[in-house]
Amino acid sequence: MEVFPEGAAIHWGGGLKLCASVVTIGAFDGVHLAHQELVTQAVVAARKLGVPAVVHTFAPAPRHFFGTAEPLMDDAEKVRRLAALGADHVVVARFDEAYRRRPAAAFIADLEQLGACEVWVGADFRFGAQGAGNVAELTRHFRVQVLEEVRCPAGERISSTRIRALRREGRQQEADRLQGGMIACASEAPLNTASLCQMQDLQTTALSSRENHHA
Repeated sequence: MEVFPEGAAIHWGGGLKLCASVVTIGAFDGVHLAHQELVTQAVVAARKLGVPAVVHTFAPAPRHFFGTAEPLMDDAEKVRRLAALGADHVVVARFDEAYRRRPAAAFIADLEQLGACEVWVGADFRFGAQGAGNVAELTRHFRVQVLEEVRCPAGERISSTRIRALRREGRQQEADRLQGGMIACASEAPLNTASLCQMQDLQTTALSSRENHHA
């Protein structure tokens, strides 16, 4: 286990066991503004419930493993940015040939090991071999919260695919704005302002909260 200066415990390869938690899951490719909003919402929910907030991600991201998309940042930077968003734990599963063959049931078991009392995902989230698991499957086992689409001022959905397209077109400023610079840049996109304000408040008390959870 590695502990970042922000206070988040980083678990490379998994192995974390908790009695209760709020978990958010995703590849988080680029940790763009929509990803930041998803993690923020999960952290706010965890603080309300008085349980640890866990971010569950993958290295490499599945699309990078399959060679269908180029990374927007390296895995170390991705984890650093996720840790800075206020989670107590960041679990980084190694996505390799063996992991991609795991059935959906194995992923459900991972979440049960985390004591997930609430799970936050995007609407298009899929898991397990050949993407057999989806949001409907998650709801059979956990209380699930699905983040509504986050859109840029032009009305397009903020996504890693959109950011890559902007970079290919040479529109670096637009891509940088959608990828964001954490909380400081998030106000430039039409995100949930209330949750971002809550996130800033949470960051001022995160250290003491984490000390209680890690004790």
